[in-house]
Amino acid sequence: MARHGKKYTKAAATAPRKDRPLDDPTMALDLVKKNAYARFDESVEIAIRLGVDPRHADQVVRGTVVLPHGTGKSLRVCVFAQGDKAREAEEAGADYVGMEFVQKVKDGWTDFDVAVATPDVMGQVGQLGRVLGPRGLMPSPKAGTVTFDVAKAVREIKAGKIEFRVDKTGNLHAPIGRVSFPLESLAANFEAFMETVVRARPSSAKGAYIRSVTVSSTMGPGVRIDPNLYRRVAAK
Repeated sequence: MARHGKKYTKAAATAPRKDRPLDDPTMALDLVKKNAYARFDESVEIAIRLGVDPRHADQVVRGTVVLPHGTGKSLRVCVFAQGDKAREAEEAGADYVGMEFVQKVKDGWTDFDVAVATPDVMGQVGQLGRVLGPRGLMPSPKAGTVTFDVAKAVREIKAGKIEFRVDKTGNLHAPIGRVSFPLESLAANFEAFMETVVRARPSSAKGAYIRSVTVSSTMGPGVRIDPNLYRRVAAK
């Protein structure tokens, strides 16, 4: 059984019991901020257990959301495009632009956080699946990263757009900010994420869709939020 340090144990003592989740998300986020004890600016993360079976394709929950206040992390964007679209990407603030990066990736270079590509070059970018796929960097139409509107895609990513996808155990994990964020900003990011996940409920999902909601900092203990706050909404 894992043993925790004194700081974690002290922080965990102030968290509500698992069988008594909080019915106020803002209060939960405030506890996360107060319980963060690391010497660095910890991420604030959300974990949601969903009532879906990801083994069935029609129950895979995935999507994107632009967090109103971003994640607190500056993302490096690589855009595979040419001609006017490459210039648009550069003007929008992309860090790396051009088809020469296809060969660099083949050679093992992956020093970026998000990849965007225009549909006309996917024939070449598709060859990078073995390198980018396992790292979660492969451009995808569903994630909005295969598009001719590369300028919009780059601006949204830089503004705080994140992608989420349910894992094989039915859980979702995502960063929603930093402990240094004002409480109001974290609360706004939290609500934007929850609203998007609720709207993404598959029509084939049966029973309770939102089964548990937990927020935490990178090093701190989790704080549970009452899932009933979202079950009624998800059932509509």
